[in-house]
Amino acid sequence: MTEQEQSLLDIYRKLSDHDAHSLLRFAEFLAGYEVTTAKIVDQETTVPSKASEASTTVDQEDSIPVPEKIERPEQERVVDALKRLSATYPMLDKKHLLDKASELVAQHVMFGKPAKQVIDDVEEIFAAAYEKFAAEARRG
Repeated sequence: MTEQEQSLLDIYRKLSDHDAHSLLRFAEFLAGYEVTTAKIVDQETTVPSKASEASTTVDQEDSIPVPEKIERPEQERVVDALKRLSATYPMLDKKHLLDKASELVAQHVMFGKPAKQVIDDVEEIFAAAYEKFAAEARRG
């Protein structure tokens, strides 16, 4: 086991059951695996991933893909928000976005930053990335 793997395992073992599950879901999401369906005591609303089935609509005037309208549930987990935003913006480079979002997720999982605030921040990252994408597409 590498030093990095051991460090992650040490952190995981120190977490509550709920936080450990959140960390696992996030790691699976980053790795591109199907997220586990284990139940948590304080059930929250989840959003199924539509990333693989997302059909991108296109703004006919500019021929620029338009984000899908996926409503934000009142109660949403951070990982589910990432899935929702990935499905909302299928035209964006997810690796770059997830690198930025992972810092926010860590603040939530490790330091208790409220999920609503983290999701708001992640939504801003995705929206800004889309605006940049659309501006670059218009320039051609």
